[in-house]
Amino acid sequence: MKFGLFYEHQLPRPWNEDSEHRLLKNGLEQVELADGLGYDVVWQVEHHFLEEYSHGSAPEVFLSACSQRTKNIRLGHGIVQLTTNHPARVAERVSTLDLISDGRVEFGIGEGASVTELHPFNRRFRDKRGVWEDAVRACLPMMWNEGWEYHGPHFDFPLRNVLPKPKQKPHPPLWVACSQLETIRMAGTRGLGALGFQFVSAEAAHKWVGVYYNAFVHKLEKLCDYQVNPNIALVTPLMCAESDEEAVKRSEGWTFFQFSLRFYSTHGPVVPGTVDLWKEYQAWRETPDGQKLYTSGLIGSPETIRKRLRKFEDSHIDQVILLLQAGKNRHEDICASLELFAKEVMPEFHAHEADQAAWKKRVLAGDIVLPDAEPEPPRAMQAAG
Repeated sequence: MKFGLFYEHQLPRPWNEDSEHRLLKNGLEQVELADGLGYDVVWQVEHHFLEEYSHGSAPEVFLSACSQRTKNIRLGHGIVQLTTNHPARVAERVSTLDLISDGRVEFGIGEGASVTELHPFNRRFRDKRGVWEDAVRACLPMMWNEGWEYHGPHFDFPLRNVLPKPKQKPHPPLWVACSQLETIRMAGTRGLGALGFQFVSAEAAHKWVGVYYNAFVHKLEKLCDYQVNPNIALVTPLMCAESDEEAVKRSEGWTFFQFSLRFYSTHGPVVPGTVDLWKEYQAWRETPDGQKLYTSGLIGSPETIRKRLRKFEDSHIDQVILLLQAGKNRHEDICASLELFAKEVMPEFHAHEADQAAWKKRVLAGDIVLPDAEPEPPRAMQAAG
């Protein structure tokens, strides 16, 4: 099992002139530390206009800075919004990052999740899947063709050589954001790695894995001639401390993450400066729902976390993406958690990667038959990823 770090760049109010500067510099220090500790991937979202929830609007800049402070950790776009970026600009930026990082890019792609983000870019929410598919067909061949033109329903591109080309051939590994069972099925059908941003429990992960690989093996239908990437990664909160009580105490940011995610999932566009999410969160904490302690993720002592991780391993999840930078979680606590987790937990699961690879090979060959699941009813749009 591999381990990634997940960055939204959350910044609850109140802000001062140095808040965003310190937020990004702390993030770079955390990634540099994680690289030295042996973590596998850093994932950076792309979100726009979501005050407090995410100030991560330029992932290519943050990941470029990470590339020059690290040696081994892979650099994941989790995700690039193909609906709000021109395909040629995406291909140019991702290829450049791949070159300066010596081929360490993971290329996650997604649609965008709300009218708050899509409408300012002249994209309608109801069109986003069609725009995304058109962008995939337009963008990816730019990475390996010396001359490429595309004429689709949403993008029209004349014959040009899009430069530069990525170091990884024909392109970096491809992923797609998934927030529910049906998008997991879509990821398998398209042959893309699944980035699960719905914070799925270990129990639900069994169902998702079956749905994904059944679609991948039996219903594969690529959008164009890209290289497939059979992988499943799931996001979960992490706070590792010497005791369960101390870990819970240090991880209040996780409940703010849940609150602000739900807020932007259920509200339309918000007039800038009219909502103080941190203040709203404090009021919510006094409600019966807010009084519940959300510790379903990897929050606890090393032994508690090992027990929970073994369930994910039993589900054959390829990568667990760890969310630490949330709410007002302190930089010092995040670094201490990364260090303790890397020392006491991570080695056991890194040691089993060959077994996971052998299992996957048998699944893709059809030697192992996995249970599937019935489609879930549509749910409200999500803001993660």
